[in-house]
Amino acid sequence: MPHRPRPPRVLLAPGLEASRIVTGLWQVADQERDGRVLDHAAAAAAMADYAEAGFDSFDMADHYGGAEQIFSRFRDADGTGQVFTKWVPTPGPMTREVVREGVGRSMERLGCVPDLMQFHWWSFRHPAWLDALRELAAMRAEGALRHIGVTNFDTDHLRVAVKQGIPVITNQLSFSLLDRRAAGAMSAFCLAHGVKLLAYGTLGGGFLSERWLGREESAGISDWSKMKYRRFIEALGGWDAFQHLLRAVAEIARKHGVSISNVATRWVLEQPAVGAVILGARLTEAEHRADNLRLFGFALDAEDHARLDQVFATLRPIPGDCGDEYRKPPFLTASGDLSHHLDSLPKAFMATEFRPGRSRVDSGSVWETNCGYSRAVRVGDRILVSGTTATHTDGSVVCPGDAAGQAVYILDKIAAAIEALGGAMEDVVQTRIWLRDAQDWEGVGRVHGRVFAEARPANTLVEVARLVGPYLVEIEAEAVVG
Repeated sequence: MPHRPRPPRVLLAPGLEASRIVTGLWQVADQERDGRVLDHAAAAAAMADYAEAGFDSFDMADHYGGAEQIFSRFRDADGTGQVFTKWVPTPGPMTREVVREGVGRSMERLGCVPDLMQFHWWSFRHPAWLDALRELAAMRAEGALRHIGVTNFDTDHLRVAVKQGIPVITNQLSFSLLDRRAAGAMSAFCLAHGVKLLAYGTLGGGFLSERWLGREESAGISDWSKMKYRRFIEALGGWDAFQHLLRAVAEIARKHGVSISNVATRWVLEQPAVGAVILGARLTEAEHRADNLRLFGFALDAEDHARLDQVFATLRPIPGDCGDEYRKPPFLTASGDLSHHLDSLPKAFMATEFRPGRSRVDSGSVWETNCGYSRAVRVGDRILVSGTTATHTDGSVVCPGDAAGQAVYILDKIAAAIEALGGAMEDVVQTRIWLRDAQDWEGVGRVHGRVFAEARPANTLVEVARLVGPYLVEIEAEAVVG
């Protein structure tokens, strides 16, 4: 029999070798939207066709419709295939029972232990994300999980997780010719710490293809992927800017005798921190396996990269860091503005009015009552936040030995306190930073700068002889609401 080409494989971690093209099943949710029913038997048969062609790594989540059940049906019949799934809990207390029950539901639907359990957290201002990751790490140490990844983590919070000793092997995030945020600080951190990127959105929901070359801007887009990436196109400069990019990609594609989608995917695969790309499949409706295999028969050369760099220079960069599109404006998601969703999530702290016109927030530290202070107090329109350290809810120190990591955690805690009192970080007008070692100023300062890029509060930063406790940095803040 003639040899059939198969996609190459990549070692994501010891014991986990995957296809460089992972088949994404997020579109199962779209196929089952509005009461529609996807034929699970036919979908499982389609998965078997992918696996037979070497595309045997599948990515899904607990909220991707019936994706996990379809994989279970495929695995029962075929006996092969790797499963990467995700647990996306609502922020709240992450006890041992909550974590194991949440992860266990996916295992029950899958009928197996996933090869990679990926964790997504909506708001880092709720500190229980660290409790969840610690429990996942405990499950891995027991052998109850194989590997741990995260999804849509920004660089600062990936740093905190890694510095806490969580064995994170992957971060799944948006990475494409439309969205190049991951090529900067994120890639540098991952390369330094052995974390592989799993890139999704590589084809921009299908916009990075011949179908859209030279077309007028289309209205009435209804599928979720295109609704999402249409927002990315608007953010980078609009439809004309997108067409400028698409024409350049088409030139490169003609040069190599491949498709626009091949060039777009190849560019992401050549990024040094990328382990694999996730290409979505609409099971039972369409497949592009043969075309996807062509991207391993060529490579982009210096001329190609120079041509793309020329176009990139004309585009607006997507704002913020990786994952910000889910947590802050501009919300670049299928459903658009997520502020209503984020506002509905449980808060880390609760405010208490202790006298007319005055409210306070406690974080649960025994020292707040023993020493007679509050984490934050609101008087009229003013919110004053006490000096805050990287003390987790269980009393442990977050990121010992890493001042920048501690600053990330501290500013999350300050944000949670301000929000509980009706304010926002945009209301902050003054911050004060105390460092044990002045040499840590730049790392801490850059974290402060990313959080307060818009507010730009007055700031004082000083070195002190020592801080109370094993801390490298302490920060206080004042906000004026309205």
